[in-house]
Amino acid sequence: MPDTASPAAIFSARDKTTAQRWARCQPGAPRLPGEPGAGAASFSLDSLDPAAKPFSGGNKTDDKAAVEALAEELDVLQNLFYADRRYKLLVVLQGTDTSGKDGTIRGVFGRMSALGVHAVGWKAPTETERAHDYLWRIHQQVPQAGDITVFNRSHYEDVLVPVVNGWITPAQQQQRLAHINDFERMLSETGTIVLKFLLHIGFDEQRERLQERLDDPTKHWKFSMGDIEVRKQWADYRRAYDTLLNATHTPWAPWTIVPANSKTHRNLMIATVLREVLQNLDLRYPPGDSALEHFTVE
Repeated sequence: MPDTASPAAIFSARDKTTAQRWARCQPGAPRLPGEPGAGAASFSLDSLDPAAKPFSGGNKTDDKAAVEALAEELDVLQNLFYADRRYKLLVVLQGTDTSGKDGTIRGVFGRMSALGVHAVGWKAPTETERAHDYLWRIHQQVPQAGDITVFNRSHYEDVLVPVVNGWITPAQQQQRLAHINDFERMLSETGTIVLKFLLHIGFDEQRERLQERLDDPTKHWKFSMGDIEVRKQWADYRRAYDTLLNATHTPWAPWTIVPANSKTHRNLMIATVLREVLQNLDLRYPPGDSALEHFTVE
């Protein structure tokens, strides 16, 4: 991370109320599975209601207006971020099927210029990708200076799917979690801000959203029978999520759990946190060419 900002300064809110709301949606200090302190006192997603609206003003119409206003602010900040070029920003959107990753990209990042903002969707690794270490493909897609890259799913799939399906051992799971912490720390120390959001929806909410995809012919392409098989493993995925949240909520790459049953609240919360982070960077435009100070275009 450049000397201009520390992780503690970046991942904070200047407004006391916002800071308190944000802190309530974060896990505690990282604990790798098997280490002393992991277990009973660990954070659990069960402690946070997916239908909660901690960032809401209480009125849906007002919340929608706030999201629109934030989108305008973020557009300005992204332009400044791109011009400043001291930083890179990696935004991780992680969550179960139908949790709203695509909707977040549209609702929060949709007003920003396509110049400097990129979305990357992660699917099962290809044969070439499997021939390398599991972080190889991830490293190729991290942002360059001045860019904001949004991951739709992420490297955290490698401590979810293989764990739930028993493809790796508990020792390998712990090793991968430690790898990810080291990887994100390296990114942080070389100028990349890693901002991670877990979109937290409830079991019943997912059922309604999956049914909506079945009922709407224009959304059939988004539905797969594999989604139903994964849904049957809900409890197993919940345990895997709890483990990774407890292990990888680090000072240099913190998690924010977003109650996401409400799509409006989801966008409001993520946009608010993103604005806080960008404002904390003390972004500035680079100095212009002094020779142009009194130049007149004829």
